[in-house]
Amino acid sequence: MTTKTPLINASSAEFTEAFNAFKETGDFLAITQPFEQGLENQENASLTFSLSQATAKLLDIGVIVIEPNELALPLKNIVISSGIHGNETAPIEIVNQMLKDIVQGRRHVAHRTLFIIGNPVSMNISKRFSVENLNRLFCGKYNDIAPCYEKERAEKLETYVSNFFNHVGSDFASNGATTYHYDLHTAIRPSKHEKFAIYPYQGDKPWDKEQLAFMRACGVSTILFGHAPSGTFSYYSSANFSAHAFTVELGKVRGFGENDMSKFAAAYNTLSAFVSNEAIALKEFDNADFNLFKVLGDITKYTDNFKLNVADDVSNFTGYPAGTLLAEDEQNYQTTHEGESIVFPNANVGINQRAALMVIPCEL
Repeated sequence: MTTKTPLINASSAEFTEAFNAFKETGDFLAITQPFEQGLENQENASLTFSLSQATAKLLDIGVIVIEPNELALPLKNIVISSGIHGNETAPIEIVNQMLKDIVQGRRHVAHRTLFIIGNPVSMNISKRFSVENLNRLFCGKYNDIAPCYEKERAEKLETYVSNFFNHVGSDFASNGATTYHYDLHTAIRPSKHEKFAIYPYQGDKPWDKEQLAFMRACGVSTILFGHAPSGTFSYYSSANFSAHAFTVELGKVRGFGENDMSKFAAAYNTLSAFVSNEAIALKEFDNADFNLFKVLGDITKYTDNFKLNVADDVSNFTGYPAGTLLAEDEQNYQTTHEGESIVFPNANVGINQRAALMVIPCEL
């Protein structure tokens, strides 16, 4: 467990200096890294500032909302989150560059947008999380764990997103705006399909083909269709606010300074155009343009005797013949479909947590 540093007083000279610099540069990392635990007394500090054609308000460390002075039509409320796992740096750099462009006036915001760096504590120690996997704690699942930074952060992030979608503290009424949440990640392992997205479980609602086309414009043409409710950040927004939401995996985990940002240009440009209400050319949905996968289920770790029969260098989307014993535990897992593929294999998870997803190809 990391040593907990105190909350920073939002009216302190140290924070005020950093905040004033941020208002000039838009460097969100520079105001997030030094104050990882968050803010106290933010109600008594002036954390709102004007941009060209918009107003920005820092809600907490790593959380900022930008509202245009005049909303573009049709109305959209957009959440773009990153750094839910602290060592996934490329998405953080994408959000950071978007904010630099906005604050420095190179790009205007036309829709209400909430930007998030989710886990500054684990970001500062270059780890996936400090105590608990933050992306398993949403939808109130933080209530089931002992006190720690991720428990507190999950509850706060739910509150910020809820207030944003409910227009709490906003000068604008809801007015039936369509809601969106793109939660940006990178994966621990390499992938046979480098970029892919998990479309959260929709219940009886159909999968939205226009949103799939939007993912393709972001450079993501491999989609996993969620099979059940979960504790992920994107599922929280989808289930509670009917948001068009995705967990977007943009490549492999690398440290700050090691990312080839040209590989993320499609995602960066498409998301930037989206918040600016610029035209985005979306090709009509065609199954042939995608690698679509149905999730069969999870491989779950039930005991400390769990054994995952998957090598450390196996890529996401590696396929196995039917009858392959992939996991040994109180409940073994044996593949039942020819070409059944594994995604997110990770034996180093907690008891009763997912150690892998198993998928098969599908079409819409």
